[in-house]
Amino acid sequence: QVQLEESGGGLVQAGDSLRLSCAASGRTYTMGWFRQASGEEREIVAAINWSGSRTDYADSVKGRFTISRDSAKSTMYLQMNSLKPEDTAVYYCAARIAAGYLFSPRREYYTYWGQGTQVTVSS
Repeated sequence: QVQLEESGGGLVQAGDSLRLSCAASGRTYTMGWFRQASGEEREIVAAINWSGSRTDYADSVKGRFTISRDSAKSTMYLQMNSLKPEDTAVYYCAARIAAGYLFSPRREYYTYWGQGTQVTVSS
């Protein structure tokens, strides 16, 4: 059993930056960030492979968000710059414990999920 704990959410203004963190209690392979706005489906934001050598992003965040991980600390990050009101959502981290990497929008691809952290961007 791997536990994931997100932190770093908050209320910011449009154009500001935030960094989310996701601490894992055990070994993981592919990790990803998803978000879910009120009344919307949960959508993938970014994913990273076990070594950090491969990253992928949703078109809506390309050039603004950066995913990274520190394996020594078992922690994944999401640096969010130039935030927009449409980025407002609960952000979830997810982890897969099977080897291999795929930028999959399917929730079933991931084994474990965090509780989520709220990000609110005011205009």
